[in-house]
Amino acid sequence: MFFPYKDDNPRILVPYVTYAILATNVLIFGYQMLLPDLLAQQSFTLRFGLIPAYFWGADAQTVLDFNRDIMGQAYRHISWSSLGDLYLLPGIVTLFTAPFLHGGWMHIIGNMLFLYVFADNVEGALGHYKFLGFYILTALAAGLLHLLMAPDNMLPVVGASGAISGVLGAYVVRYPRARIHVLVFIVIFITTIRLPAMVVLGWWFLVQAINGMVSLQTELSGGIAWFEHIGGFVAGFSYMAIFGRGRKLSVRHGRHS
Repeated sequence: MFFPYKDDNPRILVPYVTYAILATNVLIFGYQMLLPDLLAQQSFTLRFGLIPAYFWGADAQTVLDFNRDIMGQAYRHISWSSLGDLYLLPGIVTLFTAPFLHGGWMHIIGNMLFLYVFADNVEGALGHYKFLGFYILTALAAGLLHLLMAPDNMLPVVGASGAISGVLGAYVVRYPRARIHVLVFIVIFITTIRLPAMVVLGWWFLVQAINGMVSLQTELSGGIAWFEHIGGFVAGFSYMAIFGRGRKLSVRHGRHS
């Protein structure tokens, strides 16, 4: 198993939009962690998360009862009765809100590290405003594919990984030979190597695709939303291949990610 932690691709501009997205995710997560208890945190996730079954028209009470039962089985010492009175945002709204929520510390740390490593160069290739539109577009594409592949799922999906997958797809198109520093875990040993982006991100996408196919075969209803990753990556790859390759880069030096 390996994990990218930085690249050797120089920045050509200060990635203000990337920093703003990163800060927004961290602030929202911090707010969620400061909520008084697990019940409040779960209510926050249900209200702003993307729930496929609810998006496609399932009754809100049915969705809330399902989640109340799930949480009641996992945390029997907490009364989850108030979940039944929770107001859910319209499904179309949660396509925009869910990418800014996260389910735990490892979730947000992993996502924000990938965003920090790869997004600055994609923002440099597209420019600030186009990158912001690109990020939103890939987040929507990721969410829509998940909705199509798991239409009956009543669990909320949250996280920036769909949009960040779009960043990875764009990066591999624009910078396929950029060197990525990777932590390699071999049983109890850890080492570092440098690999081309096409190898690192190509392998990453293959893992997502395989796990996505396995999730269909096993009818998994929770866990990682593999098809969000797939949808975001394909959208980002396609966008950069069609619209992003012609932008001229006049600066060849700068700070590393």
